[in-house]
Amino acid sequence: MTDAVARLRLLPWDGPDGKPAYTPDDNAEGMIARLANRMEREQLTAASDLLELARQMLAVGEPLTPEQSRFVVTRLCDVLSNTLRVAESRGMRLATGGADE
Repeated sequence: MTDAVARLRLLPWDGPDGKPAYTPDDNAEGMIARLANRMEREQLTAASDLLELARQMLAVGEPLTPEQSRFVVTRLCDVLSNTLRVAESRGMRLATGGADE
């Protein structure tokens, strides 16, 4: 990791070019940081809620329809991707001593 990237915070959304978006990590209380923190919390909550739904669907004991399976797997992929990005962002900040909530 370069020094320039080490001082940046990976945001929980992509930039307009579809590539990962970053912001300087020197202002942990700024508007962008607060928005990113809120979005990360919402993403983690969505992941937790979907995991609970998937567990409930599997606990019924009846086979899922192909449509149900496709929906759950697609959504699980989405929330897992978001969760991994949150983990990467927080890990980068831990490695550089940046602020985190």
